[in-house]
Amino acid sequence: MPDEQIVKTERDGRVGVVLMNRPEKLNALSSSLLGAVAEAMEEFERDAEIRAIVLGGGERAFAAGADIEQLDESTPMSLASRGPLGGWGRIAQVRKPIVAAVSGYALGGGCELAMLCDLVVAAESAQFGQPEINLGIIPGAGGTQRLPLAVGKALAMDMVLTGRRLTAREALQAGLVARVVADEAWLEEAKKVAAEIAAKSPVATQIAKDSVNQAFEAPLALGLQYERQAFALSRTSEDSAEGLRAFLEKRQADFKGR
Repeated sequence: MPDEQIVKTERDGRVGVVLMNRPEKLNALSSSLLGAVAEAMEEFERDAEIRAIVLGGGERAFAAGADIEQLDESTPMSLASRGPLGGWGRIAQVRKPIVAAVSGYALGGGCELAMLCDLVVAAESAQFGQPEINLGIIPGAGGTQRLPLAVGKALAMDMVLTGRRLTAREALQAGLVARVVADEAWLEEAKKVAAEIAAKSPVATQIAKDSVNQAFEAPLALGLQYERQAFALSRTSEDSAEGLRAFLEKRQADFKGR
């Protein structure tokens, strides 16, 4: 596993947990931290026993933004030469469902990292925002692209152009967050959601994740075609046959991931 000083990992049944651990920097997203997160997720991706992943930070911050010191030392060429944004691209390639557990600040890159996950469970104390405009720059890891898809153009423009922050409840109402929970329950509730996902067929959850993402990446007609093909593919799995039999026999399904 990656350096325990900046990322902590644990297994909770069929759920892999990845916790960013730079509390002195409010989990500022340095390239080393993103790389460690990506490495931890990739290890859980390879583990057949793990069916869902939780990504979290600490009570004060999920991640308060990019590592400003590192960003200040960067050049346009160094930023442009990172290919698919290094760790960002690797995290985006993870096929298992990812639940973001957000407490405190999720700002700038932290908000973008939460949006890179499949759903967000937020503490009441959570705050979401893209304050890059205050530094004379713009979001650079999905904030101008994923945020409008999540909350709509008007609110995204407000957040990107003014640096406005959303409370957890505002983020829930806007569609950025799936669930809001008590401050002390942010991590445990995220684990419960992930465990609920992990109890389903891993074949179906991964196909479902891919299919929902198509809604944001392709025109409707192509997305519907993809969905029909993905549905037919899911029906070929042993898990599909088991799920249907279990329903008819009025028992709990025993999904094997095949």
